[in-house]
Amino acid sequence: MRIDETFARLRARGETAFIAYIGAGDPNLAATKALALALERCGVDLLELGIPFSDPLADGIVNQMAAQRALHAGTTTRGVLDCVRAIRETSELPIVLYSYLNPLHSFGLAKFYAEAGSAGVDGLLILDLPPDEDDGAVVSTMKRIRLIAPTTPPERIARITARAEGFVYYVSREGVTGEQTTVAASLEGQVNEIRKTTSLPIAVGFGISTPEQAAEVARCADAVVVGSAIVKRIAKHGLDPTLCEDVSAFVRPLVEAVKTAPRPC
Repeated sequence: MRIDETFARLRARGETAFIAYIGAGDPNLAATKALALALERCGVDLLELGIPFSDPLADGIVNQMAAQRALHAGTTTRGVLDCVRAIRETSELPIVLYSYLNPLHSFGLAKFYAEAGSAGVDGLLILDLPPDEDDGAVVSTMKRIRLIAPTTPPERIARITARAEGFVYYVSREGVTGEQTTVAASLEGQVNEIRKTTSLPIAVGFGISTPEQAAEVARCADAVVVGSAIVKRIAKHGLDPTLCEDVSAFVRPLVEAVKTAPRPC
């Protein structure tokens, strides 16, 4: 409900959502909780938490290293769920877990779905589980976020969005996550193609790192996702006492750019 309510509220205000991604457990889970609350104070509308995995094939070097730091710090899937519970003590910020299938399978899918839902997780995005292979046998309260790539053909877009919940995540570039210098020229056309198949909000991510890029994406999307650029700042400051302050200083202009950009028609 938190995801749907957030997008409905922003739509009523004529605003685009800002979604932040951070790696859970980087530099440790206590810092993750503090960062989550700091990002909420900055105006972030939804938080994606990455469950660390040793072979994150869809991620660029920045997020790969974040996962390694988290694993080195002793972060586990159960620890991430406990971190969500700790965030929920004081926050209703919608939280989506971003994961590969392996950590969830190792935990036990049915067990994971039940415990994640009770911990307060609102959505789940599994990078390497295509909708065709996700039979929906395990009932869950979490929204299933689906990915669409620039190379996805129209007929498959329709099949993917038919099985999506909460919002659709459009990967604006081919390849792995990471900062880019420009926004893809095909972005608006691709988002419009997705809109033909669904009434769900469309979030756009992969490569957005500046207020100018964020504002450009916000003109055609319902949500803007920034991940690697934030994770890069976390890597720079680590366990420094000013971590949350420094990350917040980077994120605020991005949020402001998204919030002041004209909404898509």
